[in-house]
Amino acid sequence: MKILLTYDIVNSKNRTKLSTLLESYGYRVNFSVFELDLKKYEFDLLLKAIEPFYEKEDSVRIYAFSTDTVAKSYDLNVKRPKPFEKKSAYVN
Repeated sequence: MKILLTYDIVNSKNRTKLSTLLESYGYRVNFSVFELDLKKYEFDLLLKAIEPFYEKEDSVRIYAFSTDTVAKSYDLNVKRPKPFEKKSAYVN
């Protein structure tokens, strides 16, 4: 399962903890945006693990990618690594 997780966390301590956790799951593509390639059980574990880090005023959003979406997406900056493309069985 390929997802894009974005967040806007007000509390600096929680924001740092969340970003550290997410770095163990995937690739940071922007300050508060991560690309993740997870198995179902990893996704379920992640959802439970991130819950303590956000409050009512915070935003944590997950966008799931279909195979077609991954194949049609790309980074305009050709100098950056392409995490999905490198690890993906969907993109040839």
